Amino acid sequence: MLAHTLTPTAGDRLFVRPMRLAAAALSLLALLSAVVPDPAQAQPQSGAWPSRPVRLVSPFPPGGTTDQIARLVQPGLSQALGVPVVVENRVGGNGSIGTGLVAKAAPDGYTFVVVFDTHATNPSLIPNMSFDTRAELAPVMLVATGAMLLAAHKSQTDRGFQDLMRSAKASGKGLPYGTIGSGSLAQLAMTSLSAQLNFPMIHVPYKGGGPLTADALAGHVPIAMASMALLSPHVKSGALVPIAVSSAQRDPVLPDVPTLAEQGATGFEALVWWGVFAPAKTPAEIIARVHRELSLVLSEPTVRDRLAGQGMHLKLSRPDELAAFLDNQIERWGQVIKAFGIRAGD
Repeated sequence: MLAHTLTPTAGDRLFVRPMRLAAAALSLLALLSAVVPDPAQAQPQSGAWPSRPVRLVSPFPPGGTTDQIARLVQPGLSQALGVPVVVENRVGGNGSIGTGLVAKAAPDGYTFVVVFDTHATNPSLIPNMSFDTRAELAPVMLVATGAMLLAAHKSQTDRGFQDLMRSAKASGKGLPYGTIGSGSLAQLAMTSLSAQLNFPMIHVPYKGGGPLTADALAGHVPIAMASMALLSPHVKSGALVPIAVSSAQRDPVLPDVPTLAEQGATGFEALVWWGVFAPAKTPAEIIARVHRELSLVLSEPTVRDRLAGQGMHLKLSRPDELAAFLDNQIERWGQVIKAFGIRAGD
C-alpha cells in the first residue's frame, strides 16, 4: 500500500521517461517485424497472393486457339484476381519452348501456361526435351476438348470417308492431306487410321493453321485435317466440303457431318484439347483459386457460347482429372509415334 502513495521525485521522472520511450520503440519494432516479413522467408500465402501481375503464357503464335483462350479469359481473370493478367506468346518447338519456360519458372503462382494437344505428343516427338512434362508441371484444368474435322476442297469429288479411301487405294500411292505440322494430332490420327483400314495417304505438313487453311481454300492441298475451330467456318461458308469428324459422336457445330466411326473406323476417336498448367510445387491453394476463377470466367454465357461455336466443348476438370487425361494421351499417341517412327520436323 505504501508504494502506491509514494510521489516520484524530479530525478525519478527524468529516469522513467526514457524507459517509456524505449519500451514504445521496442513495441513499434515488434509491430513492424510482424507486418513486414523477411524477404528471404516470404512465400505465397493464401491471403497475400496475388500482389503483382500474373503471367499467362501461350506457347503458340497470336491468333491460334491457345492464344484465343488466353485472351478470352484474360479480362475476367484479371478482375477476379485483382491484378493484371498478362498474356505472353512464347512460340516454337511445337509448343515446347513456351511450356518449358513455365516449367522452369518459380512456383509462386505468378506463371501459368495454356497448352494444346501437342503437350501430350511432344515428350515422344522431341528428343532431349528441356523439361519433364509430368514432373515439372502441375495440372490446373482441362479447359475443353474438341473434334478434328476432315475436309476437302469444294472441287474434290470425294464426299465421304469411304470415297476418300477408295480414291487413295485407286491412286496407288495415296492422297495428299495437310495438317498444321509434323507430329500433329491430325497426322497421328490419320497415320493410325490408314494403317488400321489399309489405305495410303501422303502427309503434307504446314507450319501452323494459317498456312494450312490458305492452301486448303486455294485447293493446293486436296484434303485437310485440323481442329473444328480452325476449319468449320470454311465448311459453313461452302469453301470446304466436310468428310468426317474425329469425335465418337457427331459435333453440334456441324451436326450433319458423320463421324469416322460411322464410316468404317469402328470405335475410333481422337480429340484435340486445351489445358492450363503451372510450375510444379505451386501451392495447392493457389492452384485451387485459379481453377475456381477460371471455371467462373469460362462459364459466363458469352465466353462459353463463343468457344462452343468453334467446337471447343468445355470440361473444366479438376487437376487430378487433367493429370489422368494427360497420362492417357501420352501413352496412346506415344505408341503411334514409336510404331511409325514419326518425328517432329519430318
